Amino acid sequence: MPTRFKQILLILGALLYVVSPVDLAPDLIPAVGWLDDLIVLGLLFWFLSGIRLDPGRGFGRRTAEPEAQAESTDPYALLGVDRGASPDEIRTAYRHLVAQYHPDKVSHLGREFQEMAHQKLIAIKEAYEMLKGRADSRQG
Repeated sequence: MPTRFKQILLILGALLYVVSPVDLAPDLIPAVGWLDDLIVLGLLFWFLSGIRLDPGRGFGRRTAEPEAQAESTDPYALLGVDRGASPDEIRTAYRHLVAQYHPDKVSHLGREFQEMAHQKLIAIKEAYEMLKGRADSRQG
């Protein structure tokens, strides 16, 4: 059974439990009868707070993505070049990425995207400097 279907069933089941007249603790005694409903709503809120609603990726639990973390530390992956890339290929990739994430290119986007582009640009410059330093040490 797909994960998305299970998540939807769980959400619908919790909501149906809250609105149904049949409860573990009867609603005749207001404080006690609503307690189980509050517990179910609290668990539902906790469950929903852990789901990412990324339009490009769909539903899913939030998890640390090791590929993204590894990419951010590997200068070759950050610039999108192979480990055996020549200095010219590295420079071309660097210039392409700087043009893509330049502040003038993202000025029409919201503040959040501008900050993200700024952080990405800093990481790209650091990766390029690191690879440029390696290339210089090999030539020297």
